[in-house]
Amino acid sequence: MRMPRRGLVIQARTRWLLVGLALLFSLVLLMYLLECAPQTDGNGSLPGVVGESMGKEYYQALLQEQEEHYQNRATSLKRQIAQLKQELQEMSDKLKSLQEKKSPKVNGMNYQGTKEQTSNDLLEFLHSQIDKAEVSVGAKLPSEYGVIPFESFTSMKVFQLEMGLTRHPEEKPVRKDKRDELVEVIEAGLEVINNPDEEDGQDEDDGVGDRQLYSENDFIEGYYRTERDKGTQYELFYKKMDGMEYRHVTLFRPFGPLMKVKSETVDISRSIINVIVPLAGRTEAFAQFMQNFRDVCIHQDKRVHLTVVYFGQDGLSEVKSILESVARETDFHNYTLVSLNEEFNRGRGLDMGARAWEKGEVLMFFCDVDVYFTAEFLNSCRLNAEPGKKVFYPVVFSLYNPAIVYANQDIPPPVEQQLVHKKDSGFWRDFGFGMTCQYRTDFLTVGGFDLEVKGWGGEDVHLYRKYLHGDLMVVRTPVPGLFHLWHEKHCADELTPEQYRMCIQSKAMNEASHSHLGMLVFRDEIEAHLRKQAYRTNSEAVG
Repeated sequence: MRMPRRGLVIQARTRWLLVGLALLFSLVLLMYLLECAPQTDGNGSLPGVVGESMGKEYYQALLQEQEEHYQNRATSLKRQIAQLKQELQEMSDKLKSLQEKKSPKVNGMNYQGTKEQTSNDLLEFLHSQIDKAEVSVGAKLPSEYGVIPFESFTSMKVFQLEMGLTRHPEEKPVRKDKRDELVEVIEAGLEVINNPDEEDGQDEDDGVGDRQLYSENDFIEGYYRTERDKGTQYELFYKKMDGMEYRHVTLFRPFGPLMKVKSETVDISRSIINVIVPLAGRTEAFAQFMQNFRDVCIHQDKRVHLTVVYFGQDGLSEVKSILESVARETDFHNYTLVSLNEEFNRGRGLDMGARAWEKGEVLMFFCDVDVYFTAEFLNSCRLNAEPGKKVFYPVVFSLYNPAIVYANQDIPPPVEQQLVHKKDSGFWRDFGFGMTCQYRTDFLTVGGFDLEVKGWGGEDVHLYRKYLHGDLMVVRTPVPGLFHLWHEKHCADELTPEQYRMCIQSKAMNEASHSHLGMLVFRDEIEAHLRKQAYRTNSEAVG
């Protein structure tokens, strides 16, 4: 039987393509042999004859020049080989396409259909990883230790919880793969913002000329965390220097390529924060708190309400005087003072402060009088809490006792100069859950604090666990703009054994770093060594 003419043409094309592939491989091999052959120099001299007089430096320079030459040639060859590989791949694809046209279908589906099915299966798997991860909704967790905290980063630094003995609470990424990862994520977020698709909610009629483009300089901060069996989640925030709108991009790497989860514009220009502070006595600390509040909230942010819940009568008049003085000097009247003539209970105070608000929904920041925060933190508070969806539990950087940290100075520096993230200056307070940003309706829906808890500690953990057991997402991450100032702690005898243990643990952790505590423990040994050294020096001088 004679073969159809079309079949002969296809076979002829196939043979010519195979011949072309063989010729290209031969060309690559020939170029490699020519370039790798050692070059000879007619003017070269033998070692020990003429070259010996030129010295060691001459040969080192000559070797370096030859090394650079071969490196450049190797780079050029690699580039040419890569181009040839690409051409070979294109020719191979053409050959495969010709073979597919004359190959029979397998089970009613050709090779191309099988390839498309494989690609669809992969995408389906990757999207299932996103659905299983805690990206869009919260996961019910058994305890406060089950949550996977985020680590925060800017374009220059990473703020991390896991330090061990070698890492620092704030540091530049040392590993190249970590640097490359964060750069890739920031650029991927910019690509999503600057080239939106239909599901991002932007009008198709808006041209590139009408749309504001973002750059790396507009990146404000980001958070990331990894679920080991699913992937890494990234929350990225961008903002123009002169604008109040933030662009929020969520990305997820399901142990594969980055996949966009969502891209949205977040307008926080009208987001009021109700800062609630429970207080009993400690009027000096409150005066210092109000100085920070005046600088950050009144002069910079200007979208804050202050609620102070005061327990007892002792010191109440001083607190009133401080608030009235600030109001007169700054024309600030967005504050509420709630007076309770009863024993101090932090949970009760925060609960009363939340219920004292009578203007509907509001974002609340549960704060303590010893906390120092920045205007950037207030924006982080707004960006990471969402009614019915997310609550924000930032990790505070707790400062050590300045009398120990700055023992080599006559007096400790001002508070503003103590606000640094260093191992010997403080630590990430990852066992504390008292500072939190959440919406009033979420707080009331979950049932608020356990008001049966008396005295120090415990009430914040109970509230935290309620959110973990529910459907809201808990955003847990260290933030650079939130500090807990050191103050002396007193653990009362009336505390329960569990509360007393927590109080002592907090007291020990707050005092000083591992190295500074070691210096205190071995102080006598160190002083004895210094005395011996001084005696030996004096003896040698006299001799």
